[in-house]
Amino acid sequence: MSKPTMGAPAGQAGVSSPKELFGIIAAAVTMVIVLLLPTPEGLTPGGHKLAAIFISALVLWSTEALPMAVTVVLVIALQPLLGLRTAADAPISIGAAISNSISPIFFFVMVMYFVAFAWVKTGLASRFAYWMISIAGTNTKRIVWVFMGGSALISSVVSDVPCAAIFMGVGLGILERLKVAPGQSNFGRCIMLGIPLGALIGGVATPAGSSVNLIGLNMIKQAGVEPISFLTWMMIGVPMALVLLPIAVITMLLIYPPEIKTIGSDEDIKAARAQLGPMSGNEVKVLIIMAVMMTLWISSTWFPGSPYFDTYTVALVGATVMFLPGIRLFTWSEVTKNTGWDVLLLIMGISSLGAASNTTGLAKWLAETVLGDVQGSNMALVLLLISAFTVLIHLVMPIAPIINAVMIPPIMALGTAAGVNPMLYALPVIFTASCAMLLPLDAVPLVTYGKGYYKFFDMFKPGFIISIVWVIVMTVLMLLIGPRIGLL
Repeated sequence: MSKPTMGAPAGQAGVSSPKELFGIIAAAVTMVIVLLLPTPEGLTPGGHKLAAIFISALVLWSTEALPMAVTVVLVIALQPLLGLRTAADAPISIGAAISNSISPIFFFVMVMYFVAFAWVKTGLASRFAYWMISIAGTNTKRIVWVFMGGSALISSVVSDVPCAAIFMGVGLGILERLKVAPGQSNFGRCIMLGIPLGALIGGVATPAGSSVNLIGLNMIKQAGVEPISFLTWMMIGVPMALVLLPIAVITMLLIYPPEIKTIGSDEDIKAARAQLGPMSGNEVKVLIIMAVMMTLWISSTWFPGSPYFDTYTVALVGATVMFLPGIRLFTWSEVTKNTGWDVLLLIMGISSLGAASNTTGLAKWLAETVLGDVQGSNMALVLLLISAFTVLIHLVMPIAPIINAVMIPPIMALGTAAGVNPMLYALPVIFTASCAMLLPLDAVPLVTYGKGYYKFFDMFKPGFIISIVWVIVMTVLMLLIGPRIGLL
């Protein structure tokens, strides 16, 4: 399995490109300008300084002046260096900044990489892909359906980042066999853009589909509110994915119609499937482990609070089972080479920034400034505005877990002040935080972006259309299902 690419390589040792130098200088200048501006009314000095860190980090991420994970390390170090203080005027030390980076999400995503590697190493990923292709046929438009639909389906039970890595490996094999040149093919765009879009859509179907979901539910629990169950989540997530997926595929095919008509003959696909041979014992082991994990996750609906059915615990134990004697699907050395440690470091960094945004008051100020006037408005309009704002904030805050960390605490406070169940306001944020479809800045599209088959702004046109539909679908589902799950 190919490792996710977290941005363009930094270049040869000791050599900096003009773009990299520009990005570093622009980030430094931007930070100084923001720090010199007057602190906005209602924002604490610590929140003002954290906003400067956020904005300079966005410049570094968008210009790719530094690897994304390195930028995260830098912004953690900047918290004590700039003298950040909490709203209670307590200093944020480097120890506090680092300790805030540790969360269950890190371990969940890590073991999901293990699960993803098990799919690839055993051949189960290729078998699944070729099985779908054999049903759909070799027409390239149908192949786009296969990759986007397959990514969505697997992403519902395997976290979206490693799921995108699974299908990228299979997709690269097909594109390389067809000698499709990176950046010069609509078919290449459809496949490499379609994989993360499908994974993001499928990732909302279940809580296990994305670390973003688990971060959001965990933050609801930290706020003293019991979050919705696994099965209740699916009552919203599954219909949402079923509506969004066909719209996303059709949008991709209309905007980037494949110039290649077929990937080969039916005989080629039959030969490829025959080459895989019968299903191996290791493939069966993976399917059994995944089936047990899924059963336990769904069962958590009826056993809330039990560690035996906890989403994180089940994932950790399930991945551990893959190493046991008699089952051993891979060695530690193998799996560490195929784990996206840069993505994991990114998760640690954004957890630290998210915690700082809460303690400094930046999160509360941002949400109240933008959404403070929605109280008392028509509920449909409120939900629509919350979802739309969550989509648009990706342009200035491109990492989905950060969006959860920044928005959920204050948005729940707004819900409480409005006299409604605070989860009614928080759930649209959690679901729509996965709608990172405007630019390839989130970890999921970055998995395929680095392969060069699509350019930075190629994502915006289809992503914008899908995002509009996402906001509408989210609002309708909350209004329809909310009363049935006790939110309205």
